[in-house]
Amino acid sequence: MVRIDGDRVEETLPGAQGRLLLGFLALNRARFVGRDELVEAIWGERLPSAPETALRALLSKLRAALGAERLEGKTDLRLVLPSGAQIDVETASEAIHNADAAVAQRDWRRAWVASHIAVNVARRQFLAGHEATWIDEQRREMEDVHAAGLEALAAAGVGLGGPELDLAERAARQLIKVAPFRESGHRLLMETLAAEGNVAEALLAYEALRTRLREELGIAPSSSLQELHSELLKRAGD
Repeated sequence: MVRIDGDRVEETLPGAQGRLLLGFLALNRARFVGRDELVEAIWGERLPSAPETALRALLSKLRAALGAERLEGKTDLRLVLPSGAQIDVETASEAIHNADAAVAQRDWRRAWVASHIAVNVARRQFLAGHEATWIDEQRREMEDVHAAGLEALAAAGVGLGGPELDLAERAARQLIKVAPFRESGHRLLMETLAAEGNVAEALLAYEALRTRLREELGIAPSSSLQELHSELLKRAGD
């Protein structure tokens, strides 16, 4: 999704091919893109009878919709957007970078805000309704950003404590759902439950992971997770 002055500009283009053209140029706006690459991105192996003519028509519509100054170059092209333009994949990538940095610095409030942005933006499907190899690759990247955002959000919630623990628990459970073998999600769920005073549930969460790893992968939880389990066992026995 691309917004200029609050308006979604991809909706100004008629047809799926126009939206694919804008999406690919927006995704690669830091470089010049050759016409052959654009043809492949839009049509793949299903080329029209006259691909160069079809591409020229799409480019003409793009210039009409955005303004001729938004397309730089002739043989190779680059999309030029105003400084206030927003592209979802860029927003999500910047947000997760900020969230990870804040978590590393234990700046929980900043991590809380940045991770919210990353999660909310990355959960939107990139170019919904369209299919192409480059689209699939970008969707996988956004899935990774979404998972990392959930991890940062849960960590921030644990760090902040208090009323933020409820959302931290939900973020940890969602992370486990989208990445079931990512141990950080299970650790964060255990830490959140323990912080909420539900040590018994935290121990059950560990047992669920241990059983799953044994049955599906034939391995045990990491040593750090086992140490957390031991700490919680001691706390439960006190």
